[in-house]
Order: sequence, then C-alpha cells, then structure tokens
Amino acid sequence: MHEQLEPAVSDVLTAGEPQVDRAVGDTALLLAGSGFPGEADRLVRTWRSVTERPAAALVPGPVHARAWAMLFEARGERPDWAGELLPLDLDAEEAAHRAYLSRPVPSLPTGLLGDTTAGKIVSGLAEHLEQGAEDPAKTALLRAEDLAREGEHDAALAALADWAALRPSMPAALACRHLAPLLVAGADPLGLGEEHATALAAELIAALRTRYAAKSASLDWPSLIDRVLELREACGRAPASTRDIEAAETRLGRELPPDYREFLRTTDGLPADVAFPRLLAAAELTAHGGVVPVSERGESMILLSPVASGWVVVQTDALLGTSTYRTFRELMEEHLRLLES
Repeated sequence: MHEQLEPAVSDVLTAGEPQVDRAVGDTALLLAGSGFPGEADRLVRTWRSVTERPAAALVPGPVHARAWAMLFEARGERPDWAGELLPLDLDAEEAAHRAYLSRPVPSLPTGLLGDTTAGKIVSGLAEHLEQGAEDPAKTALLRAEDLAREGEHDAALAALADWAALRPSMPAALACRHLAPLLVAGADPLGLGEEHATALAAELIAALRTRYAAKSASLDWPSLIDRVLELREACGRAPASTRDIEAAETRLGRELPPDYREFLRTTDGLPADVAFPRLLAAAELTAHGGVVPVSERGESMILLSPVASGWVVVQTDALLGTSTYRTFRELMEEHLRLLES
C-alpha cells in the first residue's frame, strides 16, 4: 500500500492544486476499481468539501473521463458529488478506448526534440517510418477486455492478473467497459484489500483536512453552533448546567473531553439533520463498555471512544462507513464544512 499512499499523501500536503486534484482522483479510481466505491466517494466528498473545487477537476484527460463514466455505468448509479460530470456517449468512448489501448508506444517520445518546427517535422517523420513498440500493460488490458466482452470472466481475471504485474494504470482499466463491472464487483487484481483501502482513504482525508484548515477553526463555540443552526434552519437548545455535566461524568466514571464539555456548555445537544443524528443532552449520556454514545442510535451514530491519549470521536454511517476525529470540535467543523458546501 505504501507505493500508493506515500506519494499521494505528499502530493496532497505539498504539491500544487492540479497535482492535489490528480492524486485524489487517481486514488478514488484506485479504490473504486479495487471494489471499494464507498471509500472512493468518502474521499471525493471530503476533497470537494475542503477545496470547494468542481468535480471536473478530477478529470485531467480523456482516459479519466472514460474511467469515471464506465465506473458509474458499472455501479448503476451516479453518486451525488458527480452531478457536474457530463454524461458521455459510452459506445463512442468504448471504441475510442480500444483505439487507445491498441496504439503502440512511439519509438521517438513526443516532444523529445522540443517544440521547434524542425523538431515537430522530425518527430512526425519518425512516427511514419517506425510503428513503435507494443505497450505490454495496454496489450494485457485489451486482452482482458476482449475476454470480458465475450463472457469469459475467469480468463479475463487471469489476464487482469498479468496486467497487474506491469505497473498498471487503474484509470485505463476502469475505462474498459466490460472490465469495469468485474473491478467494481471486487476482482481487486492489485490486491489492495479492505484494510488497506480503508487506511488509504483515511490517510488522504486526514491530509486534506490538514492542508485545507477550515475557516471555522477561528470560530468560538457559540459562533460555530450558531452557524451550524443557521445553515440547518433549526433552533438550538439551552446550555447544559455545570451540575448536569458533573453528574454525567460521575455516571460515566471519567471526565469528558474538554472540547465536548465546551460544546455542552454551549448547547445541551443538537437536533438531527438530514445526514447527522440527534446529539444527546448531558443527562442522556451513558457508557457502554467504556464507549460513550453521544448521539441517538440509528444508521448514523457518533461515539466517544477512550484511547491512551484521552478520547477520539468515531462517526459510523451505514452508507459512508466509519470516520475518526481527534476531537469533537473537529467533527463539528467537518459537519459545518459539509453544510456550507
């Protein structure tokens, strides 16, 4: 996994904006093409939330455009973040991608002689005089695509295994119309695996949050909660009393995180939102095996989980998976970013 993770994290933290977009887009396609489209969606949603850039920035060229289009067809849906990506003529794109995979590698790399008129003439002559070498990775993909199109799925998976040993490009594989369903279904020819896929998405999400520090970081708790409620068009609750907070800590057998105590002193819980559960009042807090649910039970839940350094905040969602935050404030800042986007 480090081969994909370290360069991608470095790009997200330090590279220019186009390279950040490329790292996020390539990683999302890697995740989706390895059978983990939910992790891909989680990564892209975070990228959109913190950068406020359009989804079109994830499409640096025609191969990526085809990859996203064939991916959505294989999934049978377009995720909510993809509305800005224009639908493509899939029949035409299938033919264009076959032509791309069939094209040999030029004997004289494009641009080697520069952009001068003489350089362009010599390069053009070289293309006519020599057909160039076959690209093994493209050849393996084309063979796998032909087998998948003929319904020979086992043979197609074997051809994908050959492709996986050749420094492969996941966008090029996902752009294959008949291979995309096998990839989305979990063929996982690169052997990413669920544990590594989850870690890859989590590391890039953490890097995005680090690079694009939210404006909400400068808001005090009352301003942060007021902004959340304003965007929700909802009413808040009165602050929890010191007595209620101390009673909760006595009941739990340990102190609550300081920033969560500040949250309760600002508002004693929050009403539910479309994709955010109701946050409990101090008087409702109970511990379950050391873990403290701070929201109602449901498809989405928020928990305080004890760790050696104190607490972490865990948000579980039946659709989006599990996210971990270092502090409760970080969770609320992310919720505000999503509301603002």
